[in-house]
Amino acid sequence: MYKLKLSIRFISAIEKKYKSMIYLLITIIVLLIGIIIYSEFTKKQKINNQKILIEDSLKHIYDCEHRNTDCTNFSLSGSLSLSKEKTSKIIDLLIEKKLINVIGNKFRLTSEGKNYALQVIRIHRLWEKYLAEKTSVGENEWHTIAEIEEHNTSIEKANKLAAQLGNPFLDPHGDPIPNENGEIIYNETLTLNQVKINSIVKVEHIEDEPKETYKKLFNNGIYIGTILKVKNVLNEKIIIEVNGKELSLSISEADNINVSIVSEVNYENVIPLSSLKIDESAVISFLSNGIRGQQRRRLLDLGIVPNTIITARMKSLNDDPTAYEVRGTLIALRKNQSDLIFVKKNES
Repeated sequence: MYKLKLSIRFISAIEKKYKSMIYLLITIIVLLIGIIIYSEFTKKQKINNQKILIEDSLKHIYDCEHRNTDCTNFSLSGSLSLSKEKTSKIIDLLIEKKLINVIGNKFRLTSEGKNYALQVIRIHRLWEKYLAEKTSVGENEWHTIAEIEEHNTSIEKANKLAAQLGNPFLDPHGDPIPNENGEIIYNETLTLNQVKINSIVKVEHIEDEPKETYKKLFNNGIYIGTILKVKNVLNEKIIIEVNGKELSLSISEADNINVSIVSEVNYENVIPLSSLKIDESAVISFLSNGIRGQQRRRLLDLGIVPNTIITARMKSLNDDPTAYEVRGTLIALRKNQSDLIFVKKNES
């Protein structure tokens, strides 16, 4: 009996020893798997970060060439927010991949580099168009989201996106969208700074950077298609009339707006819907291009269409929203919506 107990204790000791060894072995295997997964993740992350830097570099160089400005290590470093040393490594990579040529301290895109840059630009502008027309994402977020998606979208997905949008020629800011073959057409326009006093112009393009300037223009009702009148130039300021209001723009702000001259305009006596008094009627003239995507489709479905009579009927306790009668139905609109619907007073 005593020998049996010893045998049982011996076997238990061996089992415990082997269990400990097994647990240790499993722990080592799990750690090794974790190290391999982390190594692969960091490797992919490094490759992805490198891809982003390459594509952002090509976009910057393309923009320099389009603007006829010199692209240097210094300008690229500022655009990428990298040190000169890290920027030099990216430049070496671009040269190695035959995407750029270096002449002195300046860069030029090769044909391969230009095609690659246009591919990235096409994807970016298609995403902005999609966000503007198919979602309720705010205008100030389009560029940020497109900056991310341009690096994650394949050519095949971009082609499907373009087809879904009807192969558009322009993005929401008025920038031309390259086609599948990298062909791009620029319309001849003037910057607002180049327009003579008393000229009436149509906004064709608005730069979306810097964001502060773009936000100011947007908040003051300046969108693609907006009609402006240049009234005066005073003390480095351009005075314009937009949607019946005067607005002062700095030279740099005006330089972000591209326009075409309008010979005839039929917007006389057109006012924002929000300016109607209770029980006052008007005829809808047009919806501003500031109303886009789902919001625009909803308003059209509610009967907010040109040449329709609309009447202000009542205001809420806080004066916002206001109820309007359209085709026998009352609909409530916020002021930020009715500011973008333009009407002519019904004189009858």
